[in-house]
Amino acid sequence: MIKIVTHNGHFHADEILAVAVLLIKYPDAEIVRSRDQEIINSGDIVVDVGHVYNPEKFKFDHHQQGGAGKRENGIPYASSGLVWKQFGQELAGGVEEAQLVDETLIVPVDAEDNGIVFSKAIVEGLREYSLGDFFESFAKGAHTLEAAEAAFFKALPVAIELMRREINIARRRVYDWNYVRKIYDKSDNKQVIILPTYASWSRVLTPTETMFVVYPRTDGNWGAQAVLKKPNTFDRKKLFPENWAGLSGDDLAKISGVSDAFFCHRHRHLAGAKSMEGALKLAEIALNS
Repeated sequence: MIKIVTHNGHFHADEILAVAVLLIKYPDAEIVRSRDQEIINSGDIVVDVGHVYNPEKFKFDHHQQGGAGKRENGIPYASSGLVWKQFGQELAGGVEEAQLVDETLIVPVDAEDNGIVFSKAIVEGLREYSLGDFFESFAKGAHTLEAAEAAFFKALPVAIELMRREINIARRRVYDWNYVRKIYDKSDNKQVIILPTYASWSRVLTPTETMFVVYPRTDGNWGAQAVLKKPNTFDRKKLFPENWAGLSGDDLAKISGVSDAFFCHRHRHLAGAKSMEGALKLAEIALNS
C-alpha cells in the first residue's frame, strides 16, 4: 500500500487539496500525519513537510529555503500546486483541462499559502471569504493533535469531492470551448454568434470581434448576451439600448419592436425572447444602435 505522509497538527487548504489529488490518483493509499523525520522518510509520497521538493522521488514540500519555484505568472507553488503539476494533466485528461483547474482552484490556494492576496478590500476591516477560510472552519477549536487529526479527516472527503467537481467542470469547459471555436470559425457574421446548444463561451469569444451571443436558455426561451471587453471584468463591448433597461413583457416588445421579447436586464447586458429569431433580432438592434 502506498503511504502518503503530510504534517500533523493544524492544516491548510494547500496540503488537504494535495492529499485529495493524490487520493484520486491512488484511492487505496494510506494517509499518515506526522512531523517525525523517521516517519516522513518512510513515506512513498511526502506532502507539505520534509523541506524537499523532488518530483522524481515524490517529495512535494515548499517550505525549504528558496521555496519550490514559481509559475510563469509569478505565483509561487505550494504543496497543492506541486502535486497538481505532477499529476494534473493525467487526472484532468489534458493540458488545457489541467491548466484550467490550476487557474481556477489551485493558484488562489497556493497564493494564499504563500502570503499573496489577490483581492483588495473595498470596506475597511473586511475581506473576501476564501477557500482557505472554508477548510479552516473544520479546524476551529481543534486545540489538540487528536482534534486536529479528526478535523483533517472530516474535511478530506469534502476536498476530494471539490477536486472531482473542478476536474469535471474543466473537462466540460474545454469541450465547450472547442465547440464554440468551431461555431465561430463557421459563422459568416462573427459579431453575433448563434449557439444551437448552450456552451461556455466567454473565454473563447471575449478576445474576438464578437459583440453578442445568442443561445438557448434552460427554460426553453432564448437569450442574447453582450460579450465582455476583457476577462474578469463587468465591462461589455456593447450594451442593449438604454431605453430597454429593466423592461419586460409587452413594454419591452413594444419599445424594441420584437414581438416575443420578454426581458432586458437593468444593466443592459442580457436580454431574452421566446424564439431564436427574436433573440437574434434583439442582438442585431443593439449592435446597430
